[in-house]
Formats: sequence, structure tokens, C-alpha cells
Amino acid sequence: MLTAAQLLQGYARGVFPMAESAADPRLYWFDPPLRGILPVGGVHAARSLLRDLRRGGWSAHLDGDFDAMVAACANRETTWINAPLARLYRQLHQAGHAHAFEVRHDGAFAGGLFGVTLGAAFFGESMVSARTNGSRMALLWMSSHLARCRFSLFDTQFLTPHLERMGGREIPRDAYRLMLADALSRRADLHSHPLPTADQLWQEITQTS
Repeated sequence: MLTAAQLLQGYARGVFPMAESAADPRLYWFDPPLRGILPVGGVHAARSLLRDLRRGGWSAHLDGDFDAMVAACANRETTWINAPLARLYRQLHQAGHAHAFEVRHDGAFAGGLFGVTLGAAFFGESMVSARTNGSRMALLWMSSHLARCRFSLFDTQFLTPHLERMGGREIPRDAYRLMLADALSRRADLHSHPLPTADQLWQEITQTS
């Protein structure tokens, strides 16, 4: 049975685990030839997303209910998050290596994501949206916060059209491993700085765009 320590060792080698389905208790290591990444502090925000942010009502929250975020991300018709993997993520969270990032709108859950941290690398595992722009807002906010906390790698594993529209790109495995090695040689902490407010996030993006 895979342990949390072995899971971290896998991330450090550049591989990550997935299950075939929630009903399959087995886990498989993946090492794709092309790796998806997002720019740290440079996720692209469409005009419609910025307008939504500017209208107000948005807030961000870190490490509120980790298990609930994992469950929300797994609550879909097909998922690669099975019970053993959810248990391993919980153990990593308890050890300070896995985090849940949530955005709310007018106090209600709007979306979020969770991921694993190691050195200055953030491995984004899964995201979920409960309203329009929920997951996009979470990615935008998370990218900004990673930059504030001196992270250098925002790994998305695979590149989807959704991520590509927000500035994601694919890089070859060898290039990814060089970035990963550099990130692992650095130190970063998601709790080293407070999360930006919605106004601070909007000002940051509009001043640099």
C-alpha cells in the first residue's frame, strides 16, 4: 500500500498518482511526455472574469475544510480520486504538504482547488466550480498567492483547453524536471503571507496588464 512519504517521493521524481475510477482501489503512477504548467503570478484573466471580480462579493480562503474540498472535486460522474488517494491527501494535509484553496461569492461556496506542496513547487491536483467563474477565480487567486509566497512552479499535470485559455502551456518532460529540480531546491510556504483581498487582487492584475 502506498504511503504518504512514498507519495511525496513520487512528486519529487516528477510522477503523480491517479486511480482509474472511484470504484477501483488501485493507484497508478503517471509520467506524461508533456507536462502542463501555469505561470506563477501570471495567469491570464479574461475581461469577463475581471468584471466579475470588480463587481465584488468575492473572497478567498486557505485550508478551511480540506476533506470537503477533495470530496467536492471528486463529486463528478467520473473521477480519478478514489478512497485510498483521498486518505493519502488527508495525511499530506495533516503533515503540511497538501492544501485546499476556496473562493466564495457573497459568502457561498463558489469553487476551489487543492494541491500538494514540496519546496517551491505547487502540484495542482483538481479543481471544482459551483458557480460561473468559480474555478477560474480560484486559479487566478492561487497564482497570485503562489507568487507572493515565492513559489516558482505551478504544475497542472495535464493541459486542458480551460487551462490553456488562462495561460497554461505544455513543456517536455526533461524541461519540466529541470524546473522541478530548481523548485525543490527552494523554500516556500503558502502561509507565509496573507491571501490578497478581492480589491488587492484586482489592483495587482490591472496594474501589471
